[in-house]
Amino acid sequence: MKLIGDKQFYKSVLRIAVPIMIQNGVTNMIGLANNITVGQLGTEQLAGVAIANQLISIFYLCVFGAVSGAGIFGAQFFGKRDYNGVRDVFRLKVILMVALSVLGMIILGVFGKPLISSFLHDASDGSDLALTLKEGYDYLLIMLAGFIPYGLGQAYGSTLREADQTIVPMRASIIALLLSLALNYVLIPFMGVAGAATATVTSRFAELWLNAHWAKKHPEEVPFFVGVYKSFKVPATLSKQIIAKGTPLLINETLWSIGMTMVNQTYSYHGVAVVAAVNIATTVANLVNVMFTSMGNSIGIIIGNLLGAGDMEKVRDANTKMIALSVMIALGISGVMLILGPIFPQLYQNTTEEVRELAKWIIWCEAAAAPLRAFVNASYFTLRSGGKTVLTFLFDSGFVWCGNVVVSYVLTHFTNMNIVPIYFWCRMIEFIKCVIGFVLVKKGTWMENIVGRQGMEHHEEEQQELPA
Repeated sequence: MKLIGDKQFYKSVLRIAVPIMIQNGVTNMIGLANNITVGQLGTEQLAGVAIANQLISIFYLCVFGAVSGAGIFGAQFFGKRDYNGVRDVFRLKVILMVALSVLGMIILGVFGKPLISSFLHDASDGSDLALTLKEGYDYLLIMLAGFIPYGLGQAYGSTLREADQTIVPMRASIIALLLSLALNYVLIPFMGVAGAATATVTSRFAELWLNAHWAKKHPEEVPFFVGVYKSFKVPATLSKQIIAKGTPLLINETLWSIGMTMVNQTYSYHGVAVVAAVNIATTVANLVNVMFTSMGNSIGIIIGNLLGAGDMEKVRDANTKMIALSVMIALGISGVMLILGPIFPQLYQNTTEEVRELAKWIIWCEAAAAPLRAFVNASYFTLRSGGKTVLTFLFDSGFVWCGNVVVSYVLTHFTNMNIVPIYFWCRMIEFIKCVIGFVLVKKGTWMENIVGRQGMEHHEEEQQELPA
């Protein structure tokens, strides 16, 4: 199987991947902007916001799991040119997003303070734990107001991407970033961490409005949005199949995010300085890693379209080349992160030298792990594209709990290791996951057209051709 594609192959892949990379990069830039500006307020403020964002990220990943489960069907329906199916999938996404957003607001609103407290441990770094708790909780309460617009924005953005309209959500994200940056510099000097949260929430509303407004004004390009709110009725057969396939993904993202939060909570036993350093390092890592993580989204869309069209001959060949491309991109990213290691932490002048030094070494750990993460990410989206969501669940969150959580806990509580080698080995065990992913992808059992199954015939009667 060839690992390198021709010019036309890369052109078709990058046409989808680049806008997704830009959009995801812009989304991470909002976090980066908040991180840098809040970092100027002090270590306690930076750590408090970092902890709050750890909790919020659980909600974000639950949203990702829900739209991903439905998106498997959306991508394959679009590949099949069945836009009635795409419309029904979008309606179910909206219902799920509202339900998850309300649930997330209730849980974090009630339990936010004790959850933040669980990350705060007495250490010799002289940090003010009470101030860290206050700043983190103030930030969290305001961010809850952005849950519903974020969820609905993801429903629109994911559906547009599945339908090959990747430029639209990318443009909306860029405008939202610019708005967030402007509001950060206006509000943070006067409101502190509350200003950062207000800026982010405002940008969420703006991003949602931009995507929804474009969809409404371009019915010829996205006909599946026409009349989408006339009814929220979704065919029972389709709902059952999406829930059956999507629930393992939702549970997976929930358990994965909780598992990684547990890992970070374990790191917090080394002090508030470590919390701040990990936040700095993972912020820049997420920003540059967005290139290969976006390739995973592209794999899900492209392979999903090919599976929906029933073009199995192209599926394995395209998938192999896209995985190889993802790893090659990650190798380049590793070099960039090695350079950024000693440079990026210097932007946080109001933190201590200890925090900046730790951040440098953790960025270098992320650089070493980037190719492994790229292969794992590509394998995850490959398995998911064919609807193998239970297998995906075991592969992803199962490994986090049996691997990352166990290793971090054991190394922290039963050894005298410094945080840097602990962080390094928690990343390096991804090699085992790479081996598992390689075996599962090579077996090819994930190559399945799930929208062509018996029980989906009700869409055939309504099927219409999308405009060219």
